Amino acid sequence: MPRYRIGMEKIMLILLALAQPTPADDKPEATALTDIHKRDLSCVAAFAIVASEQERGIESALSYPLLTERGRTYAGQVGERVMVETGRSREQVRDAILTAVVDQQAKVKNVAGPQEVVAEEMARCLPLLDTELPAKPKPTLNQCAVMMQLAYEEVYRREKLSKMAQDLKTLAFVLDSRARETMRGQGKSGNESDVILTQIREDMSVRRKNQSELDIDHCFALAAPKKKEQNFEH
Repeated sequence: MPRYRIGMEKIMLILLALAQPTPADDKPEATALTDIHKRDLSCVAAFAIVASEQERGIESALSYPLLTERGRTYAGQVGERVMVETGRSREQVRDAILTAVVDQQAKVKNVAGPQEVVAEEMARCLPLLDTELPAKPKPTLNQCAVMMQLAYEEVYRREKLSKMAQDLKTLAFVLDSRARETMRGQGKSGNESDVILTQIREDMSVRRKNQSELDIDHCFALAAPKKKEQNFEH
């Protein structure tokens, strides 16, 4: 969905997989976190921070794979694993992740090269993410233009011109314009561009290829304006 400026107060939105509390019961006392648990929770925090920077369109964060969807799924899997293996509640795991977020932010505070610190964290954590959740194929600009138009039409049918529908309509327009501009630069006429986009739409409709099969987050990156500001802190 559309990208908004988000900060520390919104980081937990990336961790929605852990959002629902568990009912109280007589559980045994939680065991200590292992080094592996601490490593994985630290990576969840790093992904949350980078994903929030990507939400804001920060150029340095966009040099990494887009993490909103995969980061949220990874957070849920890590959280469930920690709960099962330590006996901790969802609330305790969320608190541990928030603590890890604060620790990650402290690493880049008042250092000469914060992006080098971020790069080191990503080099350590991204292989873990790729092993657990292989990246989806990135759609082309043309595919993104069609996907966003289809998403807008679906939301419009359900909600008419809601805020989400309006945002999707804007994104669809931006992606369609950029796709056509790119094809025009390749020497294609307007009619040829229409045919290409129509064929992609028909293919997606028949094969039902959508964000469950392609990395739709990549479409938001293609639609985003270039940003000059680079910052890992919130």
